[in-house]
Amino acid sequence: MEFYGDQPDVDLTYSDVFLVPRRSEITSRLDVDLSPGDGTTATIPLVSANMNSVTGARLAATLARRGGLGVLPQDMPLQELDAAIRWVKDQPVRWDTPIVLPPSATVAEAARLLPATEGHGIVVSDAAPSALAIDDVLGVVPATRLGTALPDARLGDLARGRTASIDADDVDSARHAFDLIVGADAETVCVLHHGFVVGTLSRRSALRSTLYRPAVDASGRLSVAAAVGINGDVAAKARALAAAGVDVLVVDTAHGHQGGMLRALRTVSELGLGIPIAAGNIVTADGVHDLVTAGATILKVGVGPGAMCTTRMMTAVGRPQFSAVLETAEAARLMGAHVWADGGVRYPRDVALALAAGAASVMIGSWFAGTIEAPGELEVDASGRLYKESWGMASTKAVHDRFGRLEPYELARKELFAEGISSSKIYLDPLRPGLEDLIDMITSGVRSSFTYAGATSVAEFQDRARVGLQSAAGYEEGKALPVSW
Repeated sequence: MEFYGDQPDVDLTYSDVFLVPRRSEITSRLDVDLSPGDGTTATIPLVSANMNSVTGARLAATLARRGGLGVLPQDMPLQELDAAIRWVKDQPVRWDTPIVLPPSATVAEAARLLPATEGHGIVVSDAAPSALAIDDVLGVVPATRLGTALPDARLGDLARGRTASIDADDVDSARHAFDLIVGADAETVCVLHHGFVVGTLSRRSALRSTLYRPAVDASGRLSVAAAVGINGDVAAKARALAAAGVDVLVVDTAHGHQGGMLRALRTVSELGLGIPIAAGNIVTADGVHDLVTAGATILKVGVGPGAMCTTRMMTAVGRPQFSAVLETAEAARLMGAHVWADGGVRYPRDVALALAAGAASVMIGSWFAGTIEAPGELEVDASGRLYKESWGMASTKAVHDRFGRLEPYELARKELFAEGISSSKIYLDPLRPGLEDLIDMITSGVRSSFTYAGATSVAEFQDRARVGLQSAAGYEEGKALPVSW
């Protein structure tokens, strides 16, 4: 990356900078390869944050199916983490994980899982999802039907009729699957193998499968990461997660450049687990040097830029994110390591700028919290808008969840010094309610950024990106007008 004009003498965040177009011979954004090349199996540079309100097993599986990487949070009990990792590994790669509800479930109950939107459906059956024969399926209720049926209507009454299905053995490509669904005159079909339902597939899912490559392990299963803290028996936790099949281990604490982190990293590194180790959070080249020396291969960069984080206002500690990524990515490159830019992205442009600054991937938190696949049920506010609850990982709510088993006095002491937002409504975008909808938007914008720079890969983009400085007015000029003049 190079600056267009003088090198700045102040730290910058994403809104302070812009990308300058340069001569390009790339004719299509689909000629761009977004693989991060950070030692993980990801094929797009998107990582979901290890926050309880962001990444659960469902979101991690969906993200991996489109090439990203989900990081399960360390606050989950070890037994639940183990189960979540194994669940992700059991999910189909070529098909969507079916949402199965009994015929007695109501439309109101289903609406807590799915909004009335295209591209999704509910398989209606009393049988267990793990052993679901097609003969046990009453039908597939399109999610759009939830918007027209009465709240107390039962799914069994909406699922009458033939269940559209395709056989997995008959599908030789994602394009072929799309054509089979169109031929069946259906929006969503059950995918069968030897008479059992192994997944569902919509026209939109089949189309996406022609554009994305899944992130999979050496056995062809979906990839997933998990986080551990720096306290307690870190070695035992790391071994357990590796045994469950985790593909990346994230050693995580708010202030990553500290002795406790370095000791934990050395402990994990000496286990020889054979998987990438990410660690953070840091914002300086010194932090990179110390954490990589202790065993990290990926650095989580960012202190204070997250939407749920109050660290900078409470403590004055942090650093504008663009400059933090720029400095740490260069230091990491010299040591053969990589950077994940953690937090501060609001638009696809910010993801592109993080990559231009040298990040291999970008971690996303609150942006993903407001999706169908994020943990928690859908809620409706007084105006009828759908949302999910989100909270910061240093907030009172997170502290209580993390240390709830402590005796009351010790728990009260920890809650006294909590930071961050304990409850926030993250509204679903009506046009992009699903995680994959956001992935489409983000990767589309980033691919176009690459074409403007004349780059076909992340490494080439980082070499060719030309960045300029802008005023606050310049930033506002780039926004579309929500209303007419």
